[in-house]
Amino acid sequence: MRFASLGSGSRGNAALVEADDTLIMIDCGLPRRTLEVRLRALGRTAADITAVLVSHEHGDHIAGLGPFQRGYRNPIWVTPGTGSTLGSLPERRGLNCHGPLRIGAIDVEPFPVPHDAREPCQFVFSAGRRRLGFLTDTGHVTSHMNERLAGCDALAIEANHDIEALRRSDYPESVKVRVGSRFGHLNNDQTARLVSRLEGSGLQWVAALHLSERCNAPERVRSALEPVLGGMALHLAAQDETTGWLEID
Repeated sequence: MRFASLGSGSRGNAALVEADDTLIMIDCGLPRRTLEVRLRALGRTAADITAVLVSHEHGDHIAGLGPFQRGYRNPIWVTPGTGSTLGSLPERRGLNCHGPLRIGAIDVEPFPVPHDAREPCQFVFSAGRRRLGFLTDTGHVTSHMNERLAGCDALAIEANHDIEALRRSDYPESVKVRVGSRFGHLNNDQTARLVSRLEGSGLQWVAALHLSERCNAPERVRSALEPVLGGMALHLAAQDETTGWLEID
């Protein structure tokens, strides 16, 4: 199994998980043309996508969904709450955030997360004995999330903001409160604490996602995460380029 971010940040998010002949895209928040270009950079096309999983309805995760899906008619899986916010789309299917499903060669385990959306969820992906945890857009880490992510071989996780950088930013106070709330986004310290709990359980690498361009920086993420990584690789997803394929051995 392998993973790639197609772009991650407040201007749009999309990622890929692949095993055997199955290619799943998580979210579709980038313009269709951008997605096509970055898929080609990874040796794939939109026609290769087996299914699209939508985590929640915020624009940076669904902005490109309508044009992309109408062009290629990829099956879309959404929870009822998320689906209630979307218009009519062909090939839309129901996703239970408490119920596993199998898409081709990949087992998908959705789980609910605390975020200010209608029915947000994130995912654990399995193929054979390999497990990938995917977690973004959540305000705090629950015991259920810890249980779902235990035993993962790799982790793609939000490291949205540095607490002090958010405090000092020129965002309106209401935005600062929302981002830093228990239904907002994970800060670097929260992400480090979660990784420290999982480190030693077989993790091969961590990919940091959804870095704020105004309230975070790669050096801040590295400073927070590297002390708890135990020598494992750290990859930082960017807004305007792919991570390349990250293999899970």
